[in-house]
Amino acid sequence: MASSIPVSDSTDPGRALARRAMNVPGPAARDTTPSVGFWADVWRRLRKNRGAMIGLWITVFLIVAAIIGPSLSPYRYSDQDFDHLFEGPNRAHWFGTDELGRDVLTRVLYGARISLSIGFVASFFNVAIGVTYGAISGYAGGRVDNLMMRIVDVIYGVPLLLWVILLMVVLKPGLTNIYIALGTVYWLTMARLVRGQVLSLREREFVEAARALGVSTSRILLRHIIPNTMGPIVVTMTLSVPQAIFVEAFLSYIGLGVQAPMASWGSLASDATEVLRVAPHLVFFPGMAIVITMLAFNFLGDGLRDALDPRLRGTL
Repeated sequence: MASSIPVSDSTDPGRALARRAMNVPGPAARDTTPSVGFWADVWRRLRKNRGAMIGLWITVFLIVAAIIGPSLSPYRYSDQDFDHLFEGPNRAHWFGTDELGRDVLTRVLYGARISLSIGFVASFFNVAIGVTYGAISGYAGGRVDNLMMRIVDVIYGVPLLLWVILLMVVLKPGLTNIYIALGTVYWLTMARLVRGQVLSLREREFVEAARALGVSTSRILLRHIIPNTMGPIVVTMTLSVPQAIFVEAFLSYIGLGVQAPMASWGSLASDATEVLRVAPHLVFFPGMAIVITMLAFNFLGDGLRDALDPRLRGTL
């Protein structure tokens, strides 16, 4: 009867010589390649996406400019110079001056703080409320899921902008109230997305095994289910930032956004429309800031969507 003991290269020198002659790696050589982690592979593929990297660096630049830009400017955002009204871009004022002689570049940099903070705060509410609500609804199922989703459907039936406008009319214009208005309704899409992901994951083998071991529901959600939905969550969170900035710009344009002396990109563009023919640069620069920011986040979001797609892993 033939022996079932495997023959190794150490017990059969001829086998090792033949392997080296054919340039075939041994068993140890095949297993020594370190495995690449999921997030390391995501970063590797993201770096190969030129549009996503451009969007990432523009986003980083905008954040840094918003944080330190106003402090580096020789002008304050509220400084007035009545000897230099409606000046176009020049060496002293790179973006020109407005109707009160204020430096437009400084006001655009200061407006970046307001607009980006609104985008990031809205995105935070989107994740905090939407992920929690959707995960509980999807995992609970049955009547709980049905009731929770009907609430979402009722709110979702009214357009987002109309909800925000109605809330701003009730709460009165202001930065804090914009945070509240966006936070109360901005999580609906995330909740639906996470609920669908949880419904597809809750019957998987690893979740069933965790239940059999007596793991609590909260631990199953936090340790097993939500981490497996991080791809769609990250993409949706990234794409929600420019949407919130656009909503704030629209609110400011119709007079429901931040109020003076604060200045966001939307309020700067809104104030400049009254003097568009006299000083078109007052609309151009805050408008371009909004456009560039939206393009940067959309490029980054599209790149993250491709990088986080498990079907494309190892193909880029």
